[in-house]
Amino acid sequence: MSLREGSLEDPQADSSVSFLPHLEAKIRQTHSLARLLTKYAEQLLQEYVQHQGAPFGSPGFSPPRLPVAGLSAPAPGHAGLPLAERLRLDAEALAELPPLLDAVRHRQAELSPRALRLLRRLEDATRQTRALGAALEAVLAALGAAAPGPRREPPAAPGPAGVFPAKLLGLRVCGLYREWTRRTEGDLGQLLPGGPA
Repeated sequence: MSLREGSLEDPQADSSVSFLPHLEAKIRQTHSLARLLTKYAEQLLQEYVQHQGAPFGSPGFSPPRLPVAGLSAPAPGHAGLPLAERLRLDAEALAELPPLLDAVRHRQAELSPRALRLLRRLEDATRQTRALGAALEAVLAALGAAAPGPRREPPAAPGPAGVFPAKLLGLRVCGLYREWTRRTEGDLGQLLPGGPA
């Protein structure tokens, strides 16, 4: 669905009203940011794995998908939801990610204090995710779709006991960051002229 093809709620609606150029520009800008962060998320995940030691990065290593408080991977049925709902879910996930990424950064500062590039990438990811979330909420508001409600503060829980579980949790958070930026990029792409229907 593109902006010029109809409403956010009904991609097949015939609309003679063209969207304002600034809205289309905002959507393009937010989509570009999501695309950039998707690339950065992949780089962060690779960098994270490099600094964790064995068995991380070893062929055949299949880490368990630990639950992360307040955040899960996009559901298999995500793609079948209406676009407005997908974008709201994207915004909710992006709001949950910064404190999780920041917690991973703090734990990695203890475990790998010399991994300065990794620590910088985690700090950047925290900040950039906030920016993408704010931009997505602005797009939702401009489209007349309700943005997610106020974000609840995650409970202050201690990190997992032990080094290996902490590393696994960090891997999971970095993986969720990649999944949600990728999903956000794809969902925003459907709003662009010529984007997939």
